[in-house]
This record gives sequence, C-alpha cells and structure tokens, in this order.
Amino acid sequence: MAPPFMDRYEPLRRRTIALVGLMGAGKSSVGRRLASALGLPFRDADSEVEAAAGRSISDIFADLGEAAFRDGERRVISRLLDQPPHVLATGGGAFMNAETRGLIKSKAVSVWLKTDLETLARRVGRKDTRPLLAGKDPLEVLKAQAEVRYPVYAEADITVETGDVAHHVTVEQIIRALLDDLQEPAQ
Repeated sequence: MAPPFMDRYEPLRRRTIALVGLMGAGKSSVGRRLASALGLPFRDADSEVEAAAGRSISDIFADLGEAAFRDGERRVISRLLDQPPHVLATGGGAFMNAETRGLIKSKAVSVWLKTDLETLARRVGRKDTRPLLAGKDPLEVLKAQAEVRYPVYAEADITVETGDVAHHVTVEQIIRALLDDLQEPAQ
C-alpha cells in the first residue's frame, strides 16, 4: 500500500512528465527531485544521448555537428517516451524539433520551466561544458535563444515560472501546476 501522502500524487504517475526550457532552467536538477517526490524514475535525455553515442555532447557537436546531435536526441527521446511513466529532462533545444515536440505532446505532459534570463546566465556561466556557449557571452546567447524558443516552449502543456529559488520550491510549484491541470476540463 502506498503511503497516504503519495495517494494524491497517484494521478501524476500515469504519464511521463517532460521538462522543457532553456539551459540552466533546472530541468535535470529539479527533475531528479520531482521524480523522487512523485516516486517516479528520472531520465535525463542528454545523459541518455551521451550513453547511446558513447561520447560527450560537446564531442558530438564538435565531431558531427548540431544536426547530428538533434537527430540522435530525437531518437533517444522517442525511445524514452515508450518506457513506463517517468520524469524526463529534455535538452534545451529538444522541444524545438517539431517531430520531438509532437512525440512529447502525444506521450507525455510537458512542463516549461521558465526562468528569467539573468538567473539563467548566472547559472550556466558557472560551467564551461555547454557547446552552445563556447567562447560567448551567456546572457547574449540566452537572449537570442529566448527570442526563438519562447514561442515554441509556450506550446508546452504547463508553464511554471521559476525564479532563483531553492529546488524544492520549484518542485512544489510543478506539482501544484500538474494537480491544477488535472482539475481543469479538457478544452
């Protein structure tokens, strides 16, 4: 028998929850905590792509280019979406691919983690492992990405506006938004 506190989350464990958003939004770190809170497995699309390719994302970008990376990412996400429900952290550009977006929309509930650009720039500026930032100003890259990606991210089923808050606060926001979404009649 499930613990009583888990019972109200049972409806959230019926479909995969796919987190989308710009780099640094917390898709992986928040996703792990969300999965734990809901009693679901966690999958990170970037890690799964690296495992499937046998090399890092930076190496894939450098050796094969972004198009080859996006193709592999689409195939990996398709495979992951065929698995039992879990929390899936997608790469920042994954939802931009129309085929990947269609797969997510048909097999998961998508949640856009929307965070202000200054917070994102501060977060992503701490590491040098992001190929799209190599030798560039993180804020400028994020502004350009937001201009292109925000209209597409807005197609997500749910938008959760996050700030520079503790991960558990964001997890609570996501759970509340998912529960609220279940209460709204389908349109």
